[in-house]
Amino acid sequence: MSTDLTLHQRRRTPTPDELSSIPWLPLLLPEERARAVAVLQVGDAALGDYVCRVGKPVTYWFGVVEGLLKMSSDTAQGVTITFAGLPPGGWFGEGTTIKRESYRYNIQALRKSVVAGLPVDTFHWLLDHSIGFNRFVMNQLNERLGQFIAAREIDRLNNPDVRVARSLAALFNPVLYPGVGEVLRITQQELAYLVGLSRQRVNEALAALEAQGTIRVEYGGLRVLDLGALRSSMMPAKKDL
Repeated sequence: MSTDLTLHQRRRTPTPDELSSIPWLPLLLPEERARAVAVLQVGDAALGDYVCRVGKPVTYWFGVVEGLLKMSSDTAQGVTITFAGLPPGGWFGEGTTIKRESYRYNIQALRKSVVAGLPVDTFHWLLDHSIGFNRFVMNQLNERLGQFIAAREIDRLNNPDVRVARSLAALFNPVLYPGVGEVLRITQQELAYLVGLSRQRVNEALAALEAQGTIRVEYGGLRVLDLGALRSSMMPAKKDL
């Protein structure tokens, strides 16, 4: 049965629509694009499937075509720490892929998702030959560094409302996640998993953000109305005394 196969065993050739959603392909020259398209694979991940596991050697550079993934790790005490949510358009793991290291985090599907993979050897070939690809990867690394620094600062505040705002702002990052646009398809339970709060507490925070005119809760997702305000709500200096 297909359900008994691993995600890697379920890999297939991407459709034209799936290829069109990969943000770095248009940046390549024809020869570079042809080489990448020839080896790109996609996998249909079910809820709970692992795309990457701690300690496993890197084989692909991954991206989200559809769905929602979670980047996390487990402490020695068995506590799960979530680093980031990964919505459509997001590519991740460039640092691990560049260094050809084993993964230091888990990537797991929070819902049925489509994940694309570029083999590590082709990733390095593009780094060696494509200026457009290099610029994309550099932008990714720069944005990811800023995202993790902000997450570290906000987590230290231990303020649930700020944690929700920070997580939403990160998920609407147009550089890291160009496939999201203005509407993020996410449930309150999925957001609760990413933030590390109860669904009820996330609901309260979303209601406060909606009352401020920053977001609008819609059926099946959230629409950002003022991304600048959503980002500024992350900063301690902006909080009311």
